[in-house]
Amino acid sequence: MKKVSEFKKVASIYGGMIGGSWVTLFAMKGLETWSYGRNDDSIAKTKAHVDANFQTLIEYGALKAEELPAVQARIHYTTSLEEACKDADFIQENGPERIEAKLEALKNIEAVAPVDALIATSSSGIVIDNIVAEAAHPERVVGGHPYNPPHLIPLVEISYCAKTDKAYVDLAVEFYKSIDKEPVVLNKACPGFIANRLQLAVYREMMDLTMRGVCSAADADKALVYGPGIRWAIFGHNMIMQLGNPGGIVGMMNMLGNGGDVWLADMASWTHMPNAEYGPIAKESIDKMMAEYPDYIGHTNAECSKYRDKMLIDILKLHKKL
Repeated sequence: MKKVSEFKKVASIYGGMIGGSWVTLFAMKGLETWSYGRNDDSIAKTKAHVDANFQTLIEYGALKAEELPAVQARIHYTTSLEEACKDADFIQENGPERIEAKLEALKNIEAVAPVDALIATSSSGIVIDNIVAEAAHPERVVGGHPYNPPHLIPLVEISYCAKTDKAYVDLAVEFYKSIDKEPVVLNKACPGFIANRLQLAVYREMMDLTMRGVCSAADADKALVYGPGIRWAIFGHNMIMQLGNPGGIVGMMNMLGNGGDVWLADMASWTHMPNAEYGPIAKESIDKMMAEYPDYIGHTNAECSKYRDKMLIDILKLHKKL
């Protein structure tokens, strides 16, 4: 097994938004990067994502224009899986979120990859036990779930199972840290992993408050962004609790006592997402909010996405991640 310091070539298998984002990050971090797509059209789409990422990074000061040619020179696009995986030290798979697709992708990668290559799957919810069920070398396959977009959001959720060699889990942690990611490790199988479950729990309550008429969807967003969201961009909620009481988190728990029980009893507990019902309720409020945004934020999805990326870059600079 190679050390991370010996890694020379990485591969991003399948492109699109996630695969292109990984390619952007790997190349920026100085790695010789191979991007595999099924056909020329897939390659073109991935390259468009990568080029757009670089332009945004340059525009907001996260990458110098004069550095771009050297970064781009480290990226190699190919429709040959064998070419992409040959001699690769690390392989990030970004195929469709379907178990059949994951099984096929892993089978094809293992057929052409070095036997000691570390393989990570970007699956956002399928437990790793199922993905490696038919693998020839399950010991070197881990879950490596990014948060979108991976070239900006530092989080990577690493998962493993009984078939995984713990040394490869440690290697994955070390590799992701080497490219300035913030890896977290799941020690048990858990559908949805950590961050998406936390996000869904908050979103369920936001949806319920809106559907019950307590507030509009826009005001629920504002309450989150300008309240806990600002604090969460600095520390996690456990650390916020630690800082909220002279006695730390133990003191905070003692102070709260059973005070939250009334809230919990009134909070949403449903287990079916009312997507069809919620969409129309939220749309009018969200459209109005976007229309009222100041021009520097924007009034369309594209404009707001660009503003989001600018803010992410500014926050990451404060965290010294860019």
